[in-house]
Amino acid sequence: MKKPMHPEPTLPELSDEEILRYNRHISLKDFDFSGQESLKSSRVLIIGAGGLGCASSQYLACAGVGVITLVDDDQVELSNLQRQVLHTDQDIGRFKVESAGESLQLLNPHIDVRTVNQRLPDEKLAGLIQAHDVVIDASDNLDTRNQINQQCFLHKIPLISGAAIRMEGFLSVFTYQENEPCYQCFSHLFGSHAPTCAENGVLSPVVGIIGSMQALEAIKVLANYGRPLNNKVLLFDAFKMAWREMKLPQNPLCPVCSSID
Repeated sequence: MKKPMHPEPTLPELSDEEILRYNRHISLKDFDFSGQESLKSSRVLIIGAGGLGCASSQYLACAGVGVITLVDDDQVELSNLQRQVLHTDQDIGRFKVESAGESLQLLNPHIDVRTVNQRLPDEKLAGLIQAHDVVIDASDNLDTRNQINQQCFLHKIPLISGAAIRMEGFLSVFTYQENEPCYQCFSHLFGSHAPTCAENGVLSPVVGIIGSMQALEAIKVLANYGRPLNNKVLLFDAFKMAWREMKLPQNPLCPVCSSID
């Protein structure tokens, strides 16, 4: 039998220390060594080092994702510390990516944490997205979210989208297969202005819940484990402690993913 012309790349082997560190992952049925090795070989781009970015990145770091790249141009402020758990009082005035990056590296010395402390135009964002396996949208404004979605759609890089405000949260996964919706199919439902935490507030654990679930969905996509939240929106009501799942159809008039000119 002939060997394939382009054999699958060999996944990086885990060291003895990593095997012990990730033992609870490796013990999971159908996850095993192959799932952990997939995480080690993966690159995740996290756009936003605030509440969602802090929560999602710390779980991805502890889980053993090989490369985590943080993008954010903001600096740490006192009002951030209520929910952005990778920053401390000593970090006030520093770039968030620097503070968060140092904290993540302390959580797991086996990973590579990279930082970008600027807001990126489309061309630079596109290049960064193409260099990663999954993108986590942890940004805090609609324009940035739509920009990320457009670039992820163009380059077919899975996007894990989440948001949290007041006592409410949102989560969805976009893999951009044919006839599947994109984030803008959802965002057009609430018009041109989305409320912000600065205007409306947010209870800190809500951010942690949504951010950690973004990490969970990213791990599932990277390790091909379980069923990602495709074509659905998961809504969280912390006030009533209730979850609601709804189907998200493709918008036939979507300017990003619709095939209609």
